[in-house]
Amino acid sequence: MAATSLQRGSKWTSLARGIMEPIWEEIAEEDEAGVVELGREIRVEVWWLVNEGTGSLFASSLHSLNLSSTNFLCPVSGLCMDTKSAVDLMESSSEVHFSGFHMDGFEQRKSGMEQPTTSATDMYKQPFVIGVAGGAASGKTAVCDMIIQQLHDQRVVLVNQDSFYHNLTEEELARVQDYNFDHPDAFDTELLLCVMDKLKRGEAVDIPKYDFKSYKSDVYPKRRVNPSDVIILEGILVFHDPRVRELMNMKIFVDTDADVRLARRIRRDTGEKGRDIAVVLDQYSKFVKPAFDDFILPTKKYADIIIPRGGDNHVAIDLIVQHIRTKLGQHDLCKIYSNLYVIQSTFQIRGMHTLIRDAQITKHDFVFYSDRLIRLVVEHGLGHLPFTEKQVITPTGSVYTGVDFCKRLCGVSVIRSGESMENALRACCKGIKIGKILIHREGDNGQQLIYEKLPNDISDRHVLLLDPILGTGNSAVQAISLLIRKGVPESNIIFLNLISAPQGVHVVCKKFPRIKIVTSEIEIGLNKDYRVIPGMGEFGDRYFGTDDDEQLVVPSQ
Repeated sequence: MAATSLQRGSKWTSLARGIMEPIWEEIAEEDEAGVVELGREIRVEVWWLVNEGTGSLFASSLHSLNLSSTNFLCPVSGLCMDTKSAVDLMESSSEVHFSGFHMDGFEQRKSGMEQPTTSATDMYKQPFVIGVAGGAASGKTAVCDMIIQQLHDQRVVLVNQDSFYHNLTEEELARVQDYNFDHPDAFDTELLLCVMDKLKRGEAVDIPKYDFKSYKSDVYPKRRVNPSDVIILEGILVFHDPRVRELMNMKIFVDTDADVRLARRIRRDTGEKGRDIAVVLDQYSKFVKPAFDDFILPTKKYADIIIPRGGDNHVAIDLIVQHIRTKLGQHDLCKIYSNLYVIQSTFQIRGMHTLIRDAQITKHDFVFYSDRLIRLVVEHGLGHLPFTEKQVITPTGSVYTGVDFCKRLCGVSVIRSGESMENALRACCKGIKIGKILIHREGDNGQQLIYEKLPNDISDRHVLLLDPILGTGNSAVQAISLLIRKGVPESNIIFLNLISAPQGVHVVCKKFPRIKIVTSEIEIGLNKDYRVIPGMGEFGDRYFGTDDDEQLVVPSQ
């Protein structure tokens, strides 16, 4: 019998069965309401860790906590957990999560639940893709190996561009000394794109192993590669094709002196590939050096990071690994858009989200906890404003060096939900000017501007745009476009909201890459009616108390 939710509207599900599966039949019974009662004393300790910015849940270390006759619960709205052992839970703790909850092993109820419009591929955790390019024998492999060693606690896979050389034909084999292995056409880029696409979608792939003696890729068995948290794509020309570059979250170019690269190439090709030194030098002068100048060196401009001296540059590699760890701790969309900021999740924030998402919460409590969350979002947004250094004298006569707040500010609320955020903004910024924008919303169409009243000098100010829910992004695009037409620089706009759908984030960030979006949670997606899922309903109606006659829909038990 699977664990089920407790009571109508409680939005809690039992996790006890999943963690204690091996002994479940001996100790647990479920009553008609689905409440789990443990029949004898069990000693279990579960550590709930909050992953930075997301609130991902982890379970581990089964010992030393008395759970006798206690319900072991996990706050997940409308979801129930399938049977799963503790070991499986711990192994899958790094899988995809949305809205701060760990989704691996969960299924949505088939009855009474709205299905999001996100595709199946959106449910996979997006890996962090690193491209490492540079000339032949520049030290790319050494850099990759050092990154992998330092990321020992992450799942990392290395994909070599060398594995995707074309098989040589009989005619090409007869004149192999005249074949240019450093030309972009020597690689099967289409196969490389197919393999990378599958890995990014969470699918295991088989990668060929190219034999440089027979110049074939079918001599050795293919290498099975499983989905990972980090994918490192290494090769001399991985930056050449724009389609491959677009897959990368970080691009590294290993820059090494040409004489060093030649010496390494001679040592490698004569030792590992059994080639004659005269052939190596002839190939270098005829193909390798011209290809480097024509195809490889020009791609250096696409690099985010250039590492001189390759694997010998330990400082650069340490900084890269530190940056990767920071990105791995972020929501997937934050890895894609550097202008998206999700405030760090805590149990307080998770608890407030649980309350305001509950369909049965009172209006008073909804407003109270919404205001608390809005205040946190506003404070976080203000932290992204420019500042100037300022020194003051303290009561002790000491000098304190601090910062001075940005003075030229204004808020703009999108009527009417955005007006719920005005009080928090006024509480943080005394006397701030606030403008209004009214945009007609109907389904997925937020194109019609009805009304606007903005400060006359808004073009000289930093603007905090207020709207608690970012859904399709169409209304946000209209509001931001209006501000830009009024002369506000795109980089001077900070968009504040409580929850954001991935679709809306994509729309806004792609169209306006220089604005900043600050939110408290990223949702799963949108349903067929373009409402945010799991969401919190019509925020304006619930906040201002105009939803009294609305019929609440509660998932069937």
